[in-house]
Amino acid sequence: MRCEGTSFFIAEIMMNVLETTTLQGLEKMGITVPDSAGSSFRRYYEILTEKNKVMNLTSIEGEEETAQLHFLDCASVLNVEDLNGKTVMDIGTGAGFPGIVLKILCPDMKITLVDSQNKRILFLKEVCDLLELNDVECIHARAEELDRKFRASCDVVVSRAVAQLDLLCELSMPYVRQGGQFLSMKGPSCEEEVERAKTAVKKLGGMTPQIRKYTIPGTEVMHSIVQIKKDGITAEKYPRPWAQIKKHPLS
Repeated sequence: MRCEGTSFFIAEIMMNVLETTTLQGLEKMGITVPDSAGSSFRRYYEILTEKNKVMNLTSIEGEEETAQLHFLDCASVLNVEDLNGKTVMDIGTGAGFPGIVLKILCPDMKITLVDSQNKRILFLKEVCDLLELNDVECIHARAEELDRKFRASCDVVVSRAVAQLDLLCELSMPYVRQGGQFLSMKGPSCEEEVERAKTAVKKLGGMTPQIRKYTIPGTEVMHSIVQIKKDGITAEKYPRPWAQIKKHPLS
């Protein structure tokens, strides 16, 4: 005998996996959530899933894994720094991680999303229109070729697993204002990478890097955020062209 009510209830639960996993995880993380966040994450997931059929945006699929390994992982930045009211840049944003997630959770911040592939930027503009996100600038450019107006303009620059830290620092820190910080999202074991980057950090005007480890709620996955506060001024010659950065790292 088929029970229509039970089937509907199960289907309803399955439909809410993304929202439930995300919102409960954010609560465990102690992160304040805007009223619109649940529906925004749902719409973001739907367009991401649809576009991923024709674009290589992410290898992570399914509601629970997307909620945990993308949304909650990106949100961990907010346990290091409150971004409300801040000017932020996300370098190598890809499908909008962590930038779009952070904007959903901190609607009062201003963010610039930077990626070297124009098809990703077009996707991000579509996401921003769909989610009605304001104060978001999507820029198709390589980080080292950004307009000089962005130099030393950001309270925070973030980047998620784009390159080795010594290279990434030169791509990112010139855009951090004095007194701001660079937050680099890394895997669980980044101590050697951080050690290699210390010379680059110093040359670029940064302070000693601090590693902030965290576990994604609902999983055993541990990741790290490397926090680099900037108390100096980055010399005008940085960032250099990518070929020079890669061939002759500052470290």
